[in-house]
Amino acid sequence: MPNDRPHRPLSWPRLLALVPALVTLILTLPLLQGCAPAIVAGVVVGASTIHDRRSAMTVFEDQQIEVQGIALKYQQSDVQKGSQIAVTSYNHVVLLTGQAESEEISHQFADLMSRQPKVRRVINEVTVGPRASISRQSQDAMLTSQVKASLLNVDVPGFDPTRVKVVTESAIVYLMGLVTPVEAEAVVDKARYVRGVEKVVKVFEYIDPSAKAPA
Repeated sequence: MPNDRPHRPLSWPRLLALVPALVTLILTLPLLQGCAPAIVAGVVVGASTIHDRRSAMTVFEDQQIEVQGIALKYQQSDVQKGSQIAVTSYNHVVLLTGQAESEEISHQFADLMSRQPKVRRVINEVTVGPRASISRQSQDAMLTSQVKASLLNVDVPGFDPTRVKVVTESAIVYLMGLVTPVEAEAVVDKARYVRGVEKVVKVFEYIDPSAKAPA
């Protein structure tokens, strides 16, 4: 029986948000077909993790978790129709941001994500209410860029701004990464003074300053 329900077109911000995940998916699929493509994918992931404190495998697994999050949203019709949720994974910790029509939908999706392979913890920051407008999404994207730029001025020996993941939702900035306590405070100090930022939330995991990077 044909499905006569109208399909709501994706907005440009949502389409652009899917691009990194789709690229990851393209790189992931060949891994199921043999070892040779895995070497190619490994080179791509490795090249992007030169300064990362996560291992190359963890970076790859984080990308897989985000792709799986997109798939789960579209597999659950009530979640797809009743929410606008973004999934960000860092070191197997999942941050959920965005909006849902009800707490039930928000908790349902958070529970689904918590049961995915490799996910250690889910931080549910989804709010109940109407979806963010395209204008609000554009402002958040700009704030993310401005916060990232501000981190270039963090004056801590050995600090690398690419080790900090910045997520912005409704002018609230979430900071993820493997950082030392000193780095964390310096990053927060820069982010909270960016014009337009209403609140900064630390989702950091703290490391020993003397710890060596994973192989």
